[in-house]
Amino acid sequence: MQLCVALDLSTREENLDLIEKIKEYDVWLKVGLRTYIRDGEEFLKDIKKINPDFKIFLDLKLYDIPNTMADAAESIMGLGVDMFNIHASAGKRAMSGVMDRLKSYPSRPIVLAVTALTSFSEDEFSEVYEKGIASKADQFAKDAYDSGLDGVVCSAFESESIKGITSNDFMTLTPGIRPFGEDAGDQQRVADVAFAKSAMVDFIVVGRPIYQSANPAEVVAKILEKL
Repeated sequence: MQLCVALDLSTREENLDLIEKIKEYDVWLKVGLRTYIRDGEEFLKDIKKINPDFKIFLDLKLYDIPNTMADAAESIMGLGVDMFNIHASAGKRAMSGVMDRLKSYPSRPIVLAVTALTSFSEDEFSEVYEKGIASKADQFAKDAYDSGLDGVVCSAFESESIKGITSNDFMTLTPGIRPFGEDAGDQQRVADVAFAKSAMVDFIVVGRPIYQSANPAEVVAKILEKL
């Protein structure tokens, strides 16, 4: 299991300061929608200047018509990131189209599909998808697996079931991790590191418990000890 640190701070400078503080650690860095829209490709280059060994997860959750998603995925190939994600609810044709478009490249990033956002409560999710989170997440994961993706984004509570219906090698990345029992904030389905490990999660994403700490490096070190 690997740690992915969310770069969700309100300014580019704050994010770069956080990266400087944790640059000695073997972690992934997650660049999300707000950060990428605000700071763009140059920010990705800034990360590599601080530590070229950092691996970058570009968390844009692509969701559009199949050809547009494939075009966007191909454009991401030029950014030098190590992982990105798309929405499983775009459908199998869109997911397969993304993977077909990337076949011609000698190497490509890890591609994950978002199943159910961890901010959803059970009732909220059912209103949108007319099905419970667990069963729909399984369905989305199976669709992603059949479409040739590398894994899914899900909560820790769905990870073990998803591995069971796909493969232990099919990756799960789980946001909403509160490593030491911190407040859930705007997340609904949160878990700690021990639970994530028991659920065979491959990547945990941690944001606020790290960047809201007075000593982010110390928190990262403690999380890595648990891993």
